[in-house]
Amino acid sequence: MRFSYDLLQQQAAALGFTQVGVIPAAPSPTLQAYERWIAAGMHGAMGFMAREDRVIRRRDLNVIVPGVRALVIAAVDYGTNAVPDAVLSDPRRGRISNYAWGADYHTILTPRLEGLAAWLREQSGGDAQSRVYVDTGAVLERSHAQQAGLGFVGKNTMLIHPRRGPFMFLGEIVTALEFDRYDAPGRETMCGTCRRCLAACPTGALPEPYVLDARRCISYLTIELKDSIPPDLRPLMGNWVYGCDVCQQVCPFTRFVQPSAEAAFWPVDADRAAPPLADLLALDDEGFRARFAGSPIARIKRERLVRNACVAAGNSGLPEFGAALDRLAIWALARLETAAGV
Repeated sequence: MRFSYDLLQQQAAALGFTQVGVIPAAPSPTLQAYERWIAAGMHGAMGFMAREDRVIRRRDLNVIVPGVRALVIAAVDYGTNAVPDAVLSDPRRGRISNYAWGADYHTILTPRLEGLAAWLREQSGGDAQSRVYVDTGAVLERSHAQQAGLGFVGKNTMLIHPRRGPFMFLGEIVTALEFDRYDAPGRETMCGTCRRCLAACPTGALPEPYVLDARRCISYLTIELKDSIPPDLRPLMGNWVYGCDVCQQVCPFTRFVQPSAEAAFWPVDADRAAPPLADLLALDDEGFRARFAGSPIARIKRERLVRNACVAAGNSGLPEFGAALDRLAIWALARLETAAGV
């Protein structure tokens, strides 16, 4: 049985997805580029990206779902224009990437994708196996999304829709279900000669078009990196304390971004997008959990966020943060001495 592509589109729209594409299950056409990227060590400390079992899944989607026939790629826009740049760039504040201004997108997209997958099973007689991913699976989702017509991949390696811009969350259903038609690939790129993202990256994390060196990326440094941030990169990070939007902000296609219809992605106030650094530096574990419950920021825990806030405070040039930084330095030294048995 081949399932109706049109019915899928209708149900996905009813569940609140902005776009949905469907493609036959096949390895990503950028698989070899990904493997070269891993071989060059550009994934940094994200060892999970290089694990052999993950590489195998990317090479053969049957390892994920035996008898796989299709990939359903779904997107939800998250762009918001609610916070003035003067607030975001205030050196007394720590800047947060706009994808994390509101609720954790995993809690929004995952139940919807699971609901869509359950609906597909029910409508198709309950036999088709499937697997749902939102940032959790070994699939090269931006490449598959480009193949499904959801946009093109920019020189900053981000998926960009030519009429909606780059601010979209992606999720996938890997399914054994077959469809009566599939989407045609979108254009591979529409960047032309533009190099704004490469020139604007504060840390030089885009050494060439379509290549991201995660080891220098502010998003990686503030979110994924668990160890100390390299000293030579700290002065380049400005007041970013969670993620970075620079390579998307300068993209010409960002002018097409429309405010998201998802109220959960909007910040409740300016402090959610750019909290005062004094507040972050004073956080204890209980205060961190209370402040960032339900936010993507909760995943990095207090110590990493405070580490990032220390870098931002150092970059501020404001002596008012001196006492807080001295206190944290003494605390950190005491922790090290305790661990060493001194």
